[in-house]
Amino acid sequence: MELKKYRRKREIPIGWKEIKLGDVFRTSSGATPLTTELSYYEGGNIPWINSGELASPYIYSTSNYITQKGFDNSSTEIYPKGTILVAMYGATAGKASMLKITACTNQAICAILPNDDYCPEFIKYNIDTLYEHLVGLSSGSARDNLSQAGLKELKLVLPKTKKEQENLIAVLSLLDSKIELNKQINDNLEAMAKQLYDYWFVQFDFPNEEGKPYKSSGGAMVWNENLKREIPQGWVVEKMGKCTNVLLGGTPDTNDNSLWGNGYNWLNSGEVAEFPILKSEKNITPKGLEKSATVLAPKGSVTLSITRHLRPSILCIDACINQSVVAILENDKISKEYIYPLLNRDIPRLMSLRTGAQQPHINKGTVEAINVILPPANIMGAYINKAESIYNAIFNNAKEVEELTKQRDELLPLLMNGQATINYHLSIFYTKR
Repeated sequence: MELKKYRRKREIPIGWKEIKLGDVFRTSSGATPLTTELSYYEGGNIPWINSGELASPYIYSTSNYITQKGFDNSSTEIYPKGTILVAMYGATAGKASMLKITACTNQAICAILPNDDYCPEFIKYNIDTLYEHLVGLSSGSARDNLSQAGLKELKLVLPKTKKEQENLIAVLSLLDSKIELNKQINDNLEAMAKQLYDYWFVQFDFPNEEGKPYKSSGGAMVWNENLKREIPQGWVVEKMGKCTNVLLGGTPDTNDNSLWGNGYNWLNSGEVAEFPILKSEKNITPKGLEKSATVLAPKGSVTLSITRHLRPSILCIDACINQSVVAILENDKISKEYIYPLLNRDIPRLMSLRTGAQQPHINKGTVEAINVILPPANIMGAYINKAESIYNAIFNNAKEVEELTKQRDELLPLLMNGQATINYHLSIFYTKR
């Protein structure tokens, strides 16, 4: 493709144009109604978005709502579908999302309102390619956040017509739609898995020999002193540390380069927030494993961050862990499909047991002391048979999301700078520069 040079060494494909965002789009930022005024929030039905929710490319719903009174008594405004939201500060600074609902936002978000002459998805994807630039702007010493004024100065390069813009991002939209669908499916599968666990091990309405709910059908129950509740006759309660191995990790010396590099995946506590765990940001060498307190947890282990926010997950890879993470190994007695929902239910109690003012945490012993309700082997086996297919579907969907995300991220800059084009069959053509 023939290209022309632009100032600051920017290359613009022939037939494209450059715009300054503030010259073409109206921008705005939201506000936060007074948080101490309950009437601004309780029973609210107006979607209200904070910057942390901009991790997803599209926003179909929000966990926060405000009332009409809260809206009337703040300077936030309601934005239409197709509005592009950019986080100006916080953990998601520089991230862009597009509204699929009408909603208002807090002050940490810059809203770029739709313009009928431009494809909003294209603008959103174009801003995505500037993420590293925006992160750089948000990490200066003078201030740690972006500004609406600064975002209005952004210069975007794009095809001249809305139709060309729509054609160019068709594949990206399909990839993102499939990614979002997989995530929604996984949310539903996780809810199913939780319901299954609760049905069997909380309500004790697993199928009896006649296929009827055990407890509801009058199954024999006995009092358990450790749990202070009744459990099915023939079931036992053991401590987690007696049922399986609980491993605590460590960190190789960060000043010794020979301990870091190709070898083993190594996870910190923040990465354990991902469910399931498919990769690690860092790797350590065999020497790093040997010369530190870290341990290698096998695929299928259930991990738990034990510092600050306690979050469980499941390893889909073999991985080493740091000292803020424990790994609970599955075995013939208890499997990941049982351990993971058990931990999830126990998180509120475990959070209440944290100690330490600067770094609230629990320790390995706290995890080993968790009460585990164990049914006879045939009942546990029947549960695993049902739960395993649900969790396998979750893992497979998550792996597909990872692959689709990789494809989208590789294709995105090529489409946004004119190095690739798409025909009506959605076939991709690459152009040499």
